Amino acid sequence: MVDPLQQRINQYQRLSELRLKLLRLHKLLLEAERVAYEQVQGQVSRGELLQLVISHDQFAWLHRLSQIIVQIDELQQADEPISLETIATFLVDVRTLLTPSESGDDFATKYDAALQQNPDVVLAHADVVTLLTMPSKG
Repeated sequence: MVDPLQQRINQYQRLSELRLKLLRLHKLLLEAERVAYEQVQGQVSRGELLQLVISHDQFAWLHRLSQIIVQIDELQQADEPISLETIATFLVDVRTLLTPSESGDDFATKYDAALQQNPDVVLAHADVVTLLTMPSKG
């Protein structure tokens, strides 16, 4: 049996790894969306891109993934140990969000399209899913 301190360390490490993999996935999705935007609207600077990410409808679907990453930060900075149930529920939420669908909500359909168009997104998705399906170490 794993002691509570080791359990907390394992949870923190898993969340840290998940955060890094989600950041990579988010970066790839953002880059693909930027390219699509620039094909229609012309090149944008980093500052303009930031404003687009915050407020333009074309980038709004990525906010849900951003929120998941922020939730990981909040879980890791919590004063109290994170319960196994909280972690399990959170991981289910991430898995659910990252389920592509041609007929799902806005995120699911755009995510599905990104997976169809970009092999790097497929690889990043596989990295996240592999981590999500690994058994917990306690």
